[in-house]
Amino acid sequence: MSTKKDNEPLSWFAARTRHGQEISVRDKLLKAGVEHFIPTVPSIRISGGRRRKCEKPLISNLVFIRAEKSRACELANSVIPVYYLIDRVTRTLLVVPDKQMDDFARAVKLDSGCIDGTLPELEKGSRVRVIGGALEGVEGQVLEISGHNYVVLSLCGLIQAKVEIPTQYLEKL
Repeated sequence: MSTKKDNEPLSWFAARTRHGQEISVRDKLLKAGVEHFIPTVPSIRISGGRRRKCEKPLISNLVFIRAEKSRACELANSVIPVYYLIDRVTRTLLVVPDKQMDDFARAVKLDSGCIDGTLPELEKGSRVRVIGGALEGVEGQVLEISGHNYVVLSLCGLIQAKVEIPTQYLEKL
């Protein structure tokens, strides 16, 4: 029985699950048609002498569910083994604002790109193309400062801009 109220907004709720249950929870949320985010990274698992690609949670036990509050509670009380984090001030389910959730997801995706070990070998002055993020498709030269990769962009040789770009978002030309 659903307790959904009219015009109840969709919100991101932070939740915990038991250790090792993140992927199972994701599968159940997919089956239920519920929007969710579980930060994972690619991994290699060796079992019986065979290497197999898989995903592993970036942060153990953490699940984000986007739903109406009543639907989120209904899920936790029935098919999804999660418990929600509580906001200590409001004493209700912790709601993650959409902007913060978007920023977090983008940062996790940036960070997890380093895991696969296929980073291009870059040196100062290398010509590169940005292959991910807001600047995808932009070309420039690498300028390394204090261990950070900066790409220098030039407009007709007259105006230059320096932007820090994660290495995994660069492709050597």
